[in-house]
Amino acid sequence: MANLEREDSRVHQEAVRLNKYLALAGVGSRRKNDELILSGAVKVNGKVVQELGVKIKPLKDRVTVNGSPVEVHQKSYYILFNKPKDCITTLSDERGRTTVMDYVRMKERIYPIGRLDRNTVGVLLLTNDGDLANGLMHPKGEIERIYRVRLERGMLDDDLKKIKKGIRLEDGLAKPHQVAVIPGTRRTELIVSLMEGKNREVRRIFEALHYDVKSLERVAFAGLTTEGVPRGKWRFLSRPEITYLKEQAGLPT
Repeated sequence: MANLEREDSRVHQEAVRLNKYLALAGVGSRRKNDELILSGAVKVNGKVVQELGVKIKPLKDRVTVNGSPVEVHQKSYYILFNKPKDCITTLSDERGRTTVMDYVRMKERIYPIGRLDRNTVGVLLLTNDGDLANGLMHPKGEIERIYRVRLERGMLDDDLKKIKKGIRLEDGLAKPHQVAVIPGTRRTELIVSLMEGKNREVRRIFEALHYDVKSLERVAFAGLTTEGVPRGKWRFLSRPEITYLKEQAGLPT
């Protein structure tokens, strides 16, 4: 954390590569930012820049992405939020629905790492560190996500075997890393572990076998849980937790 803070401070004083500047600003990973630059979405002082490797001076040059100004934050933020129901994982909503930012109120612009659908509760991480966000979400990272699922009826043995073998969805095979019935729940509650993050994957697995998901909670993401964080509340991650996440994402600590 301290190293990153020093880097954030230094970037304001020295010439820095444009893709790195965008990453420090929370826009995305350096690779994703290269794609943005090549697409023509990035302007420096009002002019489109499509050449990779260009350096800018943050105190002098004005950078925009799709017309929106981009600035490097003086500090990176890492937050764990215990998401409640009826809350959507976006920064704003044109229909006026409750978003995560109605709970996590900060002056600094931060972004959710991945998404949980409106009625799924539990662990959600937010940050303005674009490299970390993209590292944790990349399929090659195999970051574990653990869910507790409650069904409207008991899980049949044959269906449990099918889930363990993998369920074919429209966007590919969904095969949990682990799946197990929770004892004492009349087979209506299960723990499911995934190493990837397809959209609504857990719900779609059970819906494919004609089970109605009554409730869904992400109890862990990348080893972090909501222990000590009530529903609808949040906390800053500790330095050891940030280091641990960066190690999982394959980033320098």
